[in-house]
Amino acid sequence: MAPDSESKTVNKENYLNNPLIHQDRIRTGSAWVQSFDCSHMRPLIICRGPIRKEAMDVFEEMGIHHYGILLSEKDSIVYQNALAPELRKLTDPTRVHRVPDYTGANKEERAVRIRQIINIAKTNGYNSIFAGYGFMSEDAEMVEAMEEAGLNFIGPCSYTQKSAGMKDQAKRTALKTGVSVTPGVNNATSLALFAKYGKDGLEKCAADNNLAVDFAACADDEEKALALLAASYDAGIDVIDADDIGRALQVEASRMLAEKPNNRFRLKAIAGGGGKGQRILQAANSYEGATLEERVAKAAAKVPGLTRECLVELKTNGVGDNKNVLIEMNIDTTRHQEIQVVGNGQWCMTLGGRDCSLQMHEQKLLEVSVTVEELKEAIEVARAAGKQDELQQLEKDLVILEKMEREGALFGEAVKLDSVGTFECIVDGEAHYFMEMNTRIQVEHRVTELCYALRFTNPEDASDSFRVDSLVEAMMLLAAHGPRLPKPTREARSAASVEARLNATNQALQPHAGGLIENWSDPIDGEIRDDQGISLHNPDTGVFMKYHLAGAYDSNIALLLTVGDNRKHTYERMSEVLRVTELRGKDLATNLEFHYGLVNWFLGNNINARPTTRFIVPYLTAVGLLKQAANNIDLAHAYASLCQTRIAQAGEQGRAVSAVLETKQLLLTRPLEKLMAEPHLMAGWLSMHRAHFDLRDGHIHWLTNPVQVLAETYHFLNMDYCGRKPAANMIWQEDSQVLADAVAFYQTLATKVPAKSFDELCAVLAGGAPAGFSDEQWADVQAAHRGYQLGCQILSLPVYLALETGFFDLKVNTDLSIHIPERLTESSLQAAMAKVLVPPPVAKSDEILAPTGGMFYSREAPGMAPFVEVGSHFNAGEPLYIIEVMKMFNKVNAPFAGTIKEILVQDDGTIIKKGQPLFKIEPDEKVEVESPEAINARRQSATEAFLATLEI
Repeated sequence: MAPDSESKTVNKENYLNNPLIHQDRIRTGSAWVQSFDCSHMRPLIICRGPIRKEAMDVFEEMGIHHYGILLSEKDSIVYQNALAPELRKLTDPTRVHRVPDYTGANKEERAVRIRQIINIAKTNGYNSIFAGYGFMSEDAEMVEAMEEAGLNFIGPCSYTQKSAGMKDQAKRTALKTGVSVTPGVNNATSLALFAKYGKDGLEKCAADNNLAVDFAACADDEEKALALLAASYDAGIDVIDADDIGRALQVEASRMLAEKPNNRFRLKAIAGGGGKGQRILQAANSYEGATLEERVAKAAAKVPGLTRECLVELKTNGVGDNKNVLIEMNIDTTRHQEIQVVGNGQWCMTLGGRDCSLQMHEQKLLEVSVTVEELKEAIEVARAAGKQDELQQLEKDLVILEKMEREGALFGEAVKLDSVGTFECIVDGEAHYFMEMNTRIQVEHRVTELCYALRFTNPEDASDSFRVDSLVEAMMLLAAHGPRLPKPTREARSAASVEARLNATNQALQPHAGGLIENWSDPIDGEIRDDQGISLHNPDTGVFMKYHLAGAYDSNIALLLTVGDNRKHTYERMSEVLRVTELRGKDLATNLEFHYGLVNWFLGNNINARPTTRFIVPYLTAVGLLKQAANNIDLAHAYASLCQTRIAQAGEQGRAVSAVLETKQLLLTRPLEKLMAEPHLMAGWLSMHRAHFDLRDGHIHWLTNPVQVLAETYHFLNMDYCGRKPAANMIWQEDSQVLADAVAFYQTLATKVPAKSFDELCAVLAGGAPAGFSDEQWADVQAAHRGYQLGCQILSLPVYLALETGFFDLKVNTDLSIHIPERLTESSLQAAMAKVLVPPPVAKSDEILAPTGGMFYSREAPGMAPFVEVGSHFNAGEPLYIIEVMKMFNKVNAPFAGTIKEILVQDDGTIIKKGQPLFKIEPDEKVEVESPEAINARRQSATEAFLATLEI
């Protein structure tokens, strides 16, 4: 609970600990308010990560002190390296319960785990279950088992889980309620049943398998098929298997591919979430073939294998599992938007939207609020600025948002939502389509709760009310008092919010298992950090406690959030959060730099840009091209050549010029070295400086004083002088003084020499003494100016790299869509640039190494043949093995053709490390390695080309 007014937010602790919290409201409120006390609830928390810590904090604030937590042996807690942050707070060992794994590896283990959880709850006096946003939070079977055991599930009930949690049933419900859905097929299991037994053979199938099915109660063949399938699931038998479903989907895919040969399609296992259990089927016209029929056949042939991959990834390929897989048209230009929905089973309402389009591999990266209030303000700003194209797009977005909110509430009522859920949609132009409803709280729920609160008002007294800011608290209230809660109104809190998911990934956003966090800077004002308490210091010693990222479940480390007066302000605050965040450790890779570059790309282009879900990979490719070009530059040679030219131009003053250039060398080159080493930082820097230069006669010309650019660069890179920092991480003290003197010189000069631009200032400085200066004074000013500008031409290097690689061609159009150059969408270039960003381990010519750590699998699914065996010949692009990293299954294809001589990993499920040899091979062709001489010649040629663009 929160008061009617509050500070915007500083860090997570201040955000949660509002002056008036649930306990205070219960103690001081009216009898009606006090009737919603939740202290009788005794929840067992069966989730992990930031949501577990958040639930603990919220429950404490609500006066709920008898709660317990479930720890998996595979959780990201390795006691020898780190004390679980939760255990620093929950010190009662009787309230900490351990299981081997949260869900189990298959259906049988999952059933065992459900019984274990119920037993733990019953034995230890818990009366409710909080499942957060992972594992079994959307498992209808589990929720039903909890309800039957008399436990209160803090989340949507089993009816809602069944009606909306499974993608096929959700689409059927959406169609019945008039909600727009993505075109596709959602009854693959029924089609497989009809193909195998015929519509007239369903009763015989039921009899042969001893299944009791009331066919007479079914309205049509589809209902008969669904009833038969449901009975088979309950009995734990398969009347159809994954191969049957794959064949049925292949038939449907052939039809869809023929109708839309240029479209890609998406296969989705019905129980999937977070991008898991989904695969893309490439368009028919992406295959070679003389006729459309040939191309369709080649594309459709991939469907059975993709179907198995979807099921294997979710571990729903066991006997008796519901193996339904949807196939939908993949709208490549789609924007992913979702609506926060809250209900009590009778009423249902929405709390605005979130744009989650910035994602990769179906994993969200950056999420931003979308609200009616924010859009209306942006519309007025665009109208005042005369930006007609932008205005029209924003007005369309407002119409779409209002439609999605209406449909979200309608769908929530249809499925009797009695907690918190998310209505997920894709937006394509002026159309939107319902994808699925997540019957749980979302990872990004804070994006919404930072913008809106819920106001519950006494139906009999309008002056009697209370406010809820936390969606976790709302879930608890709905679980404890749902039917009595009146429909609330929503109240605006902040105008805009944004969340960056800090993940354990490398520069190419590939999962990076493991790593030890040894230090993490404290949150700053305006930062909300949900990190499971990792960054909290030891309360007794104040020392940061090391934390090991085991990587058994997902790659998320933390959720970083902030708010602002509008989207631009919010992104600026997020940029500052990312700029000053320092995260260090052993074998630690994160996407911190990626986020900093991405946020600044939008700040430098247009903060209202409407990216689609296909934006990130081309963006990464553009960043990879920057890195590739940077690798070709010899910075030391470039600066030395620049110095030689300036010394030669100075004539008799050459010695003095040489001394100045030598003094300034590290001042100028150290930030450039960091930009060239960290391409994501370079991408952000370039985006923010795009308006600071232009091209004149083929030369890069600075419109902004390079001294100012240099000072901003040190700040951008968080290299400002600070006595507490290691020297390697900041500007050196002597260089800081030189730069400060230069900045002060131009600031003072600006007060005495009026000039509207740097060009105009340079023109004044090239002439005679203006009023107020003697000739001698003016000569000193001119000399100081020349000295401060000496060597600054080297700052053009990142700009040159951007121009050479076409980085600025990736840009925002006037209608807020993003122009993506066609070359950035080429899969071969994308793969090549991923390797530039993260070079693969150096292998001998006769071996293949693991590109990352993870779990090795030699085959697509248990019982199937391995991809390769000793003696197998493989071609480039063919699958060699699967590696599971952070619960994602990645099929690894051969980089070249060859023959397997020896397989070095014998057992599936073996944990492998990055760079570990997996196969001994004999390549078809000898791999040519570039000689050191050729590398040096290439770098010198590229460096000379850069020097030719400078204005010297």
